Amino acid sequence: MRDREPARLALYGGSFDPIHNGHLAVARAAAARFRLDRVLFIPAARPPHKPACHAPYEDRCRMVELALAGDSRFELSRLEEGEGRSYSIDTIEKVRARMAPPDELFFLIGADAFAEIGSWRRSSDVARAVVFLVVSRPGHVYDIPPETRVERLDTLDVPVSSSEIRRKLAAGELVLDVPAPVLGYIARHGLYAEK
Repeated sequence: MRDREPARLALYGGSFDPIHNGHLAVARAAAARFRLDRVLFIPAARPPHKPACHAPYEDRCRMVELALAGDSRFELSRLEEGEGRSYSIDTIEKVRARMAPPDELFFLIGADAFAEIGSWRRSSDVARAVVFLVVSRPGHVYDIPPETRVERLDTLDVPVSSSEIRRKLAAGELVLDVPAPVLGYIARHGLYAEK
């Protein structure tokens, strides 16, 4: 019996508040270019580098599920569920414990977040545990710390942001950058409406 090929898995964390077409475009491009078998979308319950999220965790998870339907490579993960802060090293160690030794673990991240890698909890352990797939954004320059393995994803132009989508939704403006099932969910649950 032949041994299976090593799996290639990427972690894609964030607040996903809300998930939008830019997130999906990044995941599709990374999956294609780096031959990823799976991309785990991991909503942070309490991101350590951001203020509180606008939508509750359960709603953000449901929106991710709706957005990922139809692409078998993409999967929602609740690894960061709970009351504690969501630290990447904890998530990485949980995932790595379930993987076979030859499997490859990647971490999909924007250049703006990667630029802050030195401030992460146990950043050197994070750097040794994964290969970073860094999505470049205009105007974001970053240094690559020692022992950090990086592959660049420079070919994407993703001009959409969750904060801009929230602003438009609060103002009652038309939003085209969100998958239709997610937009329907937002409307049904009154998320991001002007308070």
